[in-house]
Amino acid sequence: MRIFSFLGKKVGDLTIKYSNLPESYIKRSYEQVYWKNPTGYPQYPAAQIARKKYRFTTHRPWTGQFRRQNEPNTHRKKVFLEPVGEWSFFKGDRVEVMVGKDKGKQGIVNQVIQERNWVFVEGLNTHYRVVGKDKKFPGVTILSEAPLLVTTGVKLVDPETLKPTEIEWRYTEEGDKVRVSLASSRIIPIPKAAEETIDYKSKELYIENKEKDTAASEVTKITFQPKLATFEMDIMESMGIKEDRVPVKSYWY
Repeated sequence: MRIFSFLGKKVGDLTIKYSNLPESYIKRSYEQVYWKNPTGYPQYPAAQIARKKYRFTTHRPWTGQFRRQNEPNTHRKKVFLEPVGEWSFFKGDRVEVMVGKDKGKQGIVNQVIQERNWVFVEGLNTHYRVVGKDKKFPGVTILSEAPLLVTTGVKLVDPETLKPTEIEWRYTEEGDKVRVSLASSRIIPIPKAAEETIDYKSKELYIENKEKDTAASEVTKITFQPKLATFEMDIMESMGIKEDRVPVKSYWY
């Protein structure tokens, strides 16, 4: 029996990894808070009114296109997803298409949208669409790849038989977690392309920018010493400023 859940507000782990941005920043960039109680006052409980459900598409959650597609007055058909227990598809995987006009063909995954259970296969499951059309310009027709559901649309290819197969996650003797084909018991390694982010294709090929990047040797250094002082008191101490004023007494009735 399949259990379907409504598309919620959680951003996939692979999306956060691909962005190379802090998760807190991504959350702030797409969340929509309409009203919130002031903080720091005990008489106000922590409460807010915010959008709870978001419609994820091919646009990344931190982009302006994503925000425009989730404006408060937009009403679109609800999307229901089949929960995926453990994600098993990565960029660079060889998969076989199981549905549609390209059924039986194999290709390489070039994009993953984990929030919608989508993968895009390079050169397969394509359709034509018109972009840039207006009253004075007929637009340009381009060939675009349509998404495929990982639950029904694609299967990983066994590296030994080169046929579609089911997989399961197992552990090696060294303790590494790997994908194993149920057809041949062969390990299906995670491709190097899965490491790609907005900033680099591979971690090994990334060149540090001395002006902007923090060197790896500096990351482990402790530069902050906690003190029982406010930010203002800390600044005054570092600049040699002494507070000699006496506060005026105040009374509460």
